[in-house]
Amino acid sequence: MITNPSTKYRPFPAVALHSRRWPSRTITQAPIWMSTDLRDGNQSLIDPMSIETKIEFFEMLVKIGFKQIEVGFPSASQTEFDFIRRLIVEKRIPDDVTIEVLTQSRTDLIERTFESLEGVPRAIVHLYNAIAPSFRKIVFSMSKDEVKALAVEGTRTIKRCAAERPDTEWTYQYSPETFSMTELSFAREVVDAVSGIWRPTPTHKMIVNLPATVEAAMPNVFADQVEWMDRNIAFRDSIVLSVHPHNDRGTAVAAAEMAILAGADRIEGCLFGNGERTGNVDIVTLAMNLYTQGISPGLDFSDIDAVRRTVERCNKLPVHPRHPYAGDLVYTAFSGSHQDAIRKGFAAQKADEIWEVPYLPIDPADVGRSYDAVIRVNSQSGKGGTTYLLERGIGATPPRRMQIEFSRIVQERADETGIEVTPQGICDLFRQTYFDAKGPVERVAPNTVRFLGVDTPTTGATDVTGIAAVIAKAIGQAVSVVDIEEQRTADGKTAVFVGVRIGGTRGTKHGDQGRDESGVHRYGAAIRDSREMAVVDAVVCAVNRGARAAMSAEPALVAA
Repeated sequence: MITNPSTKYRPFPAVALHSRRWPSRTITQAPIWMSTDLRDGNQSLIDPMSIETKIEFFEMLVKIGFKQIEVGFPSASQTEFDFIRRLIVEKRIPDDVTIEVLTQSRTDLIERTFESLEGVPRAIVHLYNAIAPSFRKIVFSMSKDEVKALAVEGTRTIKRCAAERPDTEWTYQYSPETFSMTELSFAREVVDAVSGIWRPTPTHKMIVNLPATVEAAMPNVFADQVEWMDRNIAFRDSIVLSVHPHNDRGTAVAAAEMAILAGADRIEGCLFGNGERTGNVDIVTLAMNLYTQGISPGLDFSDIDAVRRTVERCNKLPVHPRHPYAGDLVYTAFSGSHQDAIRKGFAAQKADEIWEVPYLPIDPADVGRSYDAVIRVNSQSGKGGTTYLLERGIGATPPRRMQIEFSRIVQERADETGIEVTPQGICDLFRQTYFDAKGPVERVAPNTVRFLGVDTPTTGATDVTGIAAVIAKAIGQAVSVVDIEEQRTADGKTAVFVGVRIGGTRGTKHGDQGRDESGVHRYGAAIRDSREMAVVDAVVCAVNRGARAAMSAEPALVAA
């Protein structure tokens, strides 16, 4: 019998929010960022970070530009406590950075937390307790009044401990844990009770953090919850409204962005979305999303690969190769049509203009990526990708028909091997095919070609057609030029690309596009310091390729 698991669940209720404002708003500036990698992220790891690893991670967060960093849960373990003491005693906290610590609402844990912070110039003390119905009923067996009293008493204790240490600049943060699954009226009741004890002011604000401890609804519903709290809590002008989205439904980034529209001032999250279960909201993605909309995120991800490597090493977790903005493959195109569009986009893009390269939402160089990995070639690729890599590898652009011819050669190689053809492999294959084509004709001196042991001078032949005529006479076959292109490379050499037809009676004039089914059409190429030698070598290679094809009855890859 087939069961229907959906009958076990009930939809999350909609929020009664009239004339909601967030859908018509736009984000115009970055929120306050708070990294919880060293606390929430750390507790989700199979092997939590050591003190030395946490110091390395902390210093990376500072370098990126985080001004608020949750460094640990000092009453939870000696490692956490000792790490915080080292940050303070060794004066590792910059003047513009505030560390944050977490505590439950128990007097002994709060006092232990303040012990860890002795001598710190400034700090955020973060109190939390779960208030949702399922936690009140199942986990704690507590009434609403008891849950609220727990938050109030913890706030009083923190206020007392802070007053006993007047040399530190204290900020208080309260989280109604499991907010996303709590009745809004009760969440406001608890938050207002806590705020009433702390008594924040516009010049000395407290932080109210609204956690989606478990992402329970669509992101628009979370936005409604945030806007409802933004409209209804007391002391709003004295509160920094923060959100802490988790990713259980896979929409934490959207929920965070909508929460900003709904009134949130601050975002808590982890780099690359690390965290318990499916993770915290991904701050890298959030920040880069702002960047692509013309808004400075205030965080520096200009060397995203270095950040990713540090996080992977410290967390012992890989970042997915398709992870937005940071994965190894996110700026890479294998598809032929994508590659062609990207290549044309790069060609059209000017340095002082708005970024507009197809398939690339940002310039990879802005996050420290080279363009070498933008286009990679496998059996799914086409001439656009192959040509792009050739342009970068040999410093010149083959004619279009030659691009088509060579892309098929590359595709055959990819089909044969079943693996990606590297940029170096493409350039090597091009050289083997077009620069070093062996056959019955060879250039034995700057102005001499040899065929079947007989030397023929090319002196006096001043252009490609003339040289082709000399070689045609030497080999006793018609050789007609159907395509010719010369380019100057960046290092001052001459690149020559020549397409010839061996045999046949049509298309014998330079540039003629006539079709001759009896002829064999092939390209040759050369890059030389001397233009004359480049021309001769390119024609020789093209003739050799055509001669080999004619002798083996190999069909032409490209018709003229």
